Order: sequence, then structure tokens, then C-alpha cells
Amino acid sequence: MRNSEHAGFQEAYNMSVKNKVVVITGASSGIGEASAKLLAKNGAKVVLGARREEQLKAIVADIKGDGNQAVYKVTDVTNPEDVKQLVALAKTQFGGIDVIFNNAGIMPSSPISALHIKEWDAMIDINLKGVLNGVAAVMPDFTSQKHGQIITTSSVAGLKSFPGAGVYGATKFAVRNLMEVIRMESAQEKTNIRTVTLYPGAINTELLNTISDTATRSGMDDLYNAVGIGPDAVARVVNFAVDQPENVNVSEFTIYPTKQG
Repeated sequence: MRNSEHAGFQEAYNMSVKNKVVVITGASSGIGEASAKLLAKNGAKVVLGARREEQLKAIVADIKGDGNQAVYKVTDVTNPEDVKQLVALAKTQFGGIDVIFNNAGIMPSSPISALHIKEWDAMIDINLKGVLNGVAAVMPDFTSQKHGQIITTSSVAGLKSFPGAGVYGATKFAVRNLMEVIRMESAQEKTNIRTVTLYPGAINTELLNTISDTATRSGMDDLYNAVGIGPDAVARVVNFAVDQPENVNVSEFTIYPTKQG
């Protein structure tokens, strides 16, 4: 192998979590919190966004207390300007951005016939438009620097249909399509933007707290109590994805509890 070829090969493979700047939405609990702490432990510089300031403040204090780097900004992903400012904080504080993890989401599942229309709107605004706002916030930087990674939390409800989760699943199916199209378009445009879509199963987080439909909540509680696992399982997958070299796109991960059928 010629020296120039060897140098290019090494550059492609010398990537890791260490020193990457990672913006995370929905970072005040669950998968977002677990991912932030693991990435920071492994040397990433994390920028946390969510609506609950006290939780964000405590998480950042924990990360800094361990000698790692983190900042936060109160962020409502339904507000495009909020997400832009979160990305701007990453650039001001850490000099750039390498990854955005669009993790904010809600799951007020119910039968369509129950007509919880306000909850439908909220899911579309957060689960879909919130992701689009994240994409829009990083796309100019990722395009100009010709690298970047967009990680987004979908759901197993984005892979197959579940009664009681029609609108929730619709938002998660949409995210699945969006991420793959971004990956394909970036390859065509030679901007090297990588995408990762996560499909978690029964992961024990605060997500069930958003379900107002009594019958649906009861069934979900039974499932999660029987088979649910902690958000660290997803955080390890996020860390793996961020750790991949720039010439590798690991695009989809389904994360089930072993006991979940």
C-alpha cells in the first residue's frame, strides 16, 4: 500500500467517541440521559436539551463531577429556534458539532376510535416535526463541513403495526423513512452525512407516563413490568454508532428485551 493510500485508510478508521460534540434532545431522563452519561464518560462533549431545567442541571452536574464535559439549554423541540440555539451552543462552547441525537418523543397511545386528537397533534409536533427541526438545525453545518451524524429514536412501532398505537406508529414510520432518505440523498450529494435509526422495544423510561387512555396504559404497564429493560441498553447502541469510523454508516438498530416476544 502506498503511503498516501495508507494515510487515507488510517484517517478513515481513526474515529472514536472521544472529543466528538454530540447534541442530544430529550436528554432530561431515560435514553437521552443514559446516552449523555455514557458518551461523556467515553470522552464526548455533550450538549443536552429538554424542557425540564432542573433535571438537565442535575445531569450536567453529574457529568462534570466525573471530570467530563457537558452543557445544557432548555429546549422545546417543537420550536425550531430553540433547536437552532441548542446547536449554536454546541458550536460556541465546543467549537462545532459532529452528531445530533433526536431523542425527544412522547407516546400517548390509544385506539383511533377514542379520538384523542390533541394527543395526535402533540405526537406529530414532537415525534416528527421535532425531528425535522433537529435535522434543519444541523443540516447547514453538516453540509458545509461534509460530515455529520444524525441519530433518531424511532420505535419497534416504526417497523410493524400495533393496535392502540396508530398515530404513534405513524410518526415513527415517518422517522424511519426520513432517516433513510437523508442517508441516500447525502450519498448522492457527497456530503457524507450518516444516519442512525433506533427501534427500541420495551425500555423502562418515563414514556408510559404520557399515556392518558386507561385501558392502553394498563396493557402497556403489564408488558413493561414483565419484560422491560433499562435505557442503558439503548445508550450502549448509541455509543457504538457514534464510535464508528466516518466511512461506515450503521443505519438501523432494533433493541428488544430478550424476553419480549
